[in-house]
Amino acid sequence: MKTDRRTLLFGTPALALGMVATPTADSSARAQGALSPNGLPEGATSRFAQINGIRMHLVEMGQGPALILLHGWPQTWFAWRGVVPRLATRYRVVAPDLRGTGLSERPPSGYDKRTIAEDIRALIAALGVGQAHLAAHDMGGKAAYFLAHLHPEVVLKLTLIDCLLPGTENLDALRGGAWHYGFHMAPETPEMLTQGREWEYIRAQIKAWSHKKDAIGEDAITEYASHYATPGGMTAGFNFYRALRDDVPFAATLRDQKLNMPVMAITGRYGVGVRLADALRPETKDLTSVIAPDCGHFVAEEAPDFFCEHLEKFLMG
Repeated sequence: MKTDRRTLLFGTPALALGMVATPTADSSARAQGALSPNGLPEGATSRFAQINGIRMHLVEMGQGPALILLHGWPQTWFAWRGVVPRLATRYRVVAPDLRGTGLSERPPSGYDKRTIAEDIRALIAALGVGQAHLAAHDMGGKAAYFLAHLHPEVVLKLTLIDCLLPGTENLDALRGGAWHYGFHMAPETPEMLTQGREWEYIRAQIKAWSHKKDAIGEDAITEYASHYATPGGMTAGFNFYRALRDDVPFAATLRDQKLNMPVMAITGRYGVGVRLADALRPETKDLTSVIAPDCGHFVAEEAPDFFCEHLEKFLMG
């Protein structure tokens, strides 16, 4: 049965310079010359930063103003593989694995978006840039929203990509909310039911939330699942949802505050649609909203040209 995403949503340490290989690459992108054999965009580097008490993995490419890309669930930095090379012609693009995902350290706690916002603030400091542009999707978008409120001095421009602000999700499946919120937030049960079937579960979620069903290939899904299927990987992913219990009341304390930096909402017509801009409008002084017309939740992968065109226009404006 076809599922509409709209019914499902919801310290300055130095950088270490150790190179690492990404386990699996998307074969279609590699065939086009976009990825090297180790899964990185050609010319990109893979590094670690010790920030906010964790070891964070990041992929970096390009020179210029810093642009930090934050992924969502169930993905890793690899979600940006198709757009990093284009954006890196103008920007120093940094795509980290959020805590608990990919090659980043997997602590037992800290998945509330306020803590992840502090991770990104510490990352900006570790990069030595002082300020950065943020473009953030899904769970990464929730953390970026908190960072922009808590530390506006480090955010040049904020782009939120097909996410819902904490507290605007409908978490109650009995009242039309998304079933997966309750499932992911339950203790232990989602791990038990997905153990040994991580690839199948992640694939099903990605396909359900995509409008262009072939935009995220099987190799990319395998790349994501290869990380979440490692010990503690699914628990870390589900903890992003479990932490919503803390995110929602904290977000309520921010509603009367204004975001002074320019903000863009970029969503999929078959994803969040107008809801993100509607939620942001009372909190912003300078809001741009664009909707990818033939796109679901994964805008950067389903509509990479549209995504880059509008992001670059916004950042350069």
